[in-house]
Amino acid sequence: MTTYVTITPDAETYLAELLEKQNVEGMAVRIFITQPGTKYAETCLAYCKPEEVSANDELQAMEKLKVYVEAMSIPYLEDSKIDFAKDRMGGQLTIKAPNAKMPKVNADSPVEDRINYLLYTEINPGLAAHGGEVSLVDFTEEGIAILKFGGGCQGCSAVDMTLKDGVEASLIAKIPEVAGVRDETDHSQTENAYFK
Repeated sequence: MTTYVTITPDAETYLAELLEKQNVEGMAVRIFITQPGTKYAETCLAYCKPEEVSANDELQAMEKLKVYVEAMSIPYLEDSKIDFAKDRMGGQLTIKAPNAKMPKVNADSPVEDRINYLLYTEINPGLAAHGGEVSLVDFTEEGIAILKFGGGCQGCSAVDMTLKDGVEASLIAKIPEVAGVRDETDHSQTENAYFK
């Protein structure tokens, strides 16, 4: 059996109980990602009646339930996990799909894809705390990653420190082709800046 999404035993039991309450013969769960590969990607879990199964869905048969996975979402569901944490109020189902916004890359992937993957998975989660984000604009023949900061990073007085100590250091350490970074953001716009 192919496993596309790791579903913990607690999550499987919880989902099976939810399906049972639907009183629909053959009711399953369907997993898909809306806008995969973009920063707006959302991982979705939905009830799926037998007649709602898409022809290109892949079945992940489990002991207590059937899980259908949208074929197009599979590359973005690598390393994904559904868990259920019990608490006094009953519990909470959590879905983690670290590659939803961008499929996982490897050493053979184009350098731009590897830079973007690092920005989305490691750099931007830290910048998000300040309402900021950074994106790749271009990658030059000289190995310079040209970046653009947005949100709370635009016009922020700490952006040079963030760029040199954080972003550049991470990119150079993890992607051998990167020789340096350059910021092409217009920092004269300071209305959203985290530090003025």
